[in-house]
Amino acid sequence: MSQRVLILCTGNSARSQMAEGWLRHLAGDRYAAFSAGTHPSVVNPLAIRAMQEVGIDISGQRSKSLTVYLDQPFDYVITVCDQAAEACPIFPGPAQRLHWSFPDPAAVTGTNDVRLAAFRVVRDAIAERLRGWLAAQ
Repeated sequence: MSQRVLILCTGNSARSQMAEGWLRHLAGDRYAAFSAGTHPSVVNPLAIRAMQEVGIDISGQRSKSLTVYLDQPFDYVITVCDQAAEACPIFPGPAQRLHWSFPDPAAVTGTNDVRLAAFRVVRDAIAERLRGWLAAQ
């Protein structure tokens, strides 16, 4: 049976969405990946585009509130932004809490190319962190 992982961020629009896509891609059936936000919005088109560049399609994912998952058990709850780490409730069951702080690529201003570059940097940092975590499991 696969372990359940919930990845949390504030808006569930970029970092947590990319992390969910990466975990599904890298871990296969070992983990069931979910993501949510403390204040969900919509999946950022630049997150979708950055992930498509590495062959991962997250266009079918949607932004969800963490309240959807409060009554579900998780093995791991990973926060990927500082605000979500502070706002994250205690989850029932054996959930191990992990906090990995990544900068918010959606906060970057400038041209579309400058903004997309910020998403690429965070995308790659999330992949590196997940690869290291999975190798240690």
